[in-house]
Order: sequence, then C-alpha cells, then structure tokens
Amino acid sequence: MKSGLSFLIAARRCEIDELDQLARTSELVGVIGRLVHALQRERGMSNVFLASQGGRFGEQRAPQIAECLALEQAVRAGFDQLEAENHRGVGPGNGARLFSRIAWVLPGLDALPALRRRIDALELKPAQSTAAFAKLVAGLLSVVFEAADGATDPEISRLLVAMFNFMQGKEFAGQERAFGAAALATGHGDEARRLQWLHLIESQERCFQVFGDFSGSAVLALWRERQSDSVLAELERMRRTGAGPGAPDAALSQAWFDCCTRRIDAMKTVEDRLAADLRALCDRKTAQARSELQAYQQLLDTLAPQTHGALFFDDADAQAAAPAQFGRHLERSVLDMVQEQSQRLQAMSDELDTVRASLNERKLVERAKGLLMAHRRMTEQEAHKMLRQTAMNQGRRLIEVAESVLSMADYLPAPDRAPPPLR
Repeated sequence: MKSGLSFLIAARRCEIDELDQLARTSELVGVIGRLVHALQRERGMSNVFLASQGGRFGEQRAPQIAECLALEQAVRAGFDQLEAENHRGVGPGNGARLFSRIAWVLPGLDALPALRRRIDALELKPAQSTAAFAKLVAGLLSVVFEAADGATDPEISRLLVAMFNFMQGKEFAGQERAFGAAALATGHGDEARRLQWLHLIESQERCFQVFGDFSGSAVLALWRERQSDSVLAELERMRRTGAGPGAPDAALSQAWFDCCTRRIDAMKTVEDRLAADLRALCDRKTAQARSELQAYQQLLDTLAPQTHGALFFDDADAQAAAPAQFGRHLERSVLDMVQEQSQRLQAMSDELDTVRASLNERKLVERAKGLLMAHRRMTEQEAHKMLRQTAMNQGRRLIEVAESVLSMADYLPAPDRAPPPLR
C-alpha cells in the first residue's frame, strides 16, 4: 500500500505539471504581446495612410506587415501547441474558456489579408480601420485575460494580471495614436471626437492603475523611468490642441504619431520586462518544486514502509520511548512536510482569491456594460460613462454599480423593445 509520503510526492508532481503548463502559457502571452505591439503600429500607419488618401506611410506599411505576419505565425504555432498538449491530457485547467477565446480570434487573423487589401485600395475610412484592428487586438487580449484567470499560482497570477492590464492600457494608447493621427490629418473637430478622445485617455489611466496595484517595485520604477517628461508634456499639449474646440491643424498629425510612437515604444520595454519576469518566475518556481520533489523521493527511499504512520497519534512520552531504529526524526520530517504543504497551499489559495477578485470585477463591469448596450441602445463608451457617473453620484464603487445593474437584468425590457437611451 502507498504511504502518505507517496501521495505528497504525487501532489508535488501535479504542482510541477501545473507550473510547466503555466510556463508554456506565459511564453505564449509574451508572443501575443509582441504581435499586438506590431498590429498597433500597423494600425497607426494604416490610419494615417487612409486619412492622407495614400500620401503617407505607403512604403513603411509593407515591412510592418511582414513583421506582423512573422509574429502571427509564432502565435498560431503557440495555439497549436496548446491544443496538442490538451490532447495529451496536459492542457490548461481552464482549457474550455481559453480555447473558446482562441477559436474566436483565429477568424480575425484569417481576415487580416482582406482587411489589408481594402486599406491598400483606400476603400475604408480611418475609423473603420481602427475598429477592425481594435476588434482583433481585443480578441488577442482576451486570450491573455483567460491565461491570467486560469493561473493557479498566486505570484504568477499577480504578474499575469499586471501584464494584462498593462497590455490593455497600451492598447488604449495605441487606439489614441490611431484616432488622433486620423483626426489631426483630416483637420475636422467636433464634440463627439473630443469625448471619444477623453474616453481613450481615461481608459488608459484605469488600466495603468490596476497594473500598478499588482506590479512589483522594480517594474514600477522602470515604468516611471520610461515615462519621459518631455514626451508626456508634448503629448498633453497636442491632446489639448486636438481634443479642444475648433478644427485642429492637420500639420500636427505626423508630430502626434511620432510622439505617441515614442511613448508606446517605451511601454514596450516595460511589457518586455514583465514577460521576462514572468518567465523567470515560472522557471524559479519549477526549479524549487523539482528540488523539493527530489528531497521527498530521497526521504521515501530512506524510510521503511511500516514506519510511515508511526507518529500520527503519538504524544511526547510515546515518542521518547520509541525504538531508535524506526527513524523517528525522519517520520517527524514527513509530518512536518505534510503540514507545511497544507499551510502553503492554503496561503496560495487565499492569495489567489485576492488576485482573482480583480479579474472578476472586470468580468462583472463588462457584463453590465453589455447589458446597458443591449437594452439601452448605447455604445460601449456611453455604457461605461453611465456606470462611472452613477458610481460618482452615489459615492459607490464601480463594481457595486455594475452588480446593481446585473441584479436588474430580469426586469429590463427585451432589447428589441428597449426605449432610447436617456440623454
């Protein structure tokens, strides 16, 4: 019959398998981050290309597209590897949700060639191009979100949450670059454009706040270091010009694009650091788990099978009277290890609950926005603004307002009979 130590070893092996899977998933997250960065740059170039009627960024788009294609193949290979591992029974624990996200994003990657041909032919408006790229990037980031949500180690989960929110904030910065470049290139300004611009700025700030809450001091120091005061000052100046009243100066379009690109490229160095820290953390935890597994195995080989449970009910007097040949110090080590393992797993579970609370809040807010969009005929921006304004007026947290909206879901009219949104 197997001893308790044998099952302790089995538990450690399961943990190692989970860490190995997290390491592979984390590697995929890093590749997705590089593809998203390349697509964001292509989107910005495409917007200026369309806004200038093909006069600018025509030559630069070709090498940028080639970079995107190479990274896309790497991401597809990562998806295929996850699917193959799932067939072997070593896939991610949240495979159903993760694979559903991948299934949704692959048609977007398949549709990229057609989108690029339409951009080449100047058949799209800048806003249409932005929306198409944003939809694809949102799909890729949803894969990162599921990777963070499915992580079973709290330290790795925290880092994945930080990375997801940083990537999301960077995506909003990329949308702002594309939006602002097109707005400045066309030279048209109105209230709707100003509100959209402000929405993108606020969205970035929310994401970077969550990133800061879950990041370590070293990454935060790098983030502060990479935020050049001169770039931020120039960015704010052009934001005021572009989002302000009246028609903006079309000549600012290139300066805006270059300024935003410097800022986003600086973000990429922070994103790369997060990816590197994630890989290093997975490697360190796996190495530690393997070392402990080896120690457990050596102890199992040392102990005689009949002695494994000898101390379970012993008191101090019985332990003192026991014969030395039972190797009681080794048995005590086994019980200590079992207790330490139990305490460690409980602490990990508690920490994981704390980390996942942030992810769950995001899910609830997104569901509440979707409900308002369906039943009040709102845009995503209008739905978020309503939730945020209600929270401010009532002195409540955004998540509390979202929960209130969801609790009323059964009482809302069907979407096809919904009244127009209140203004």
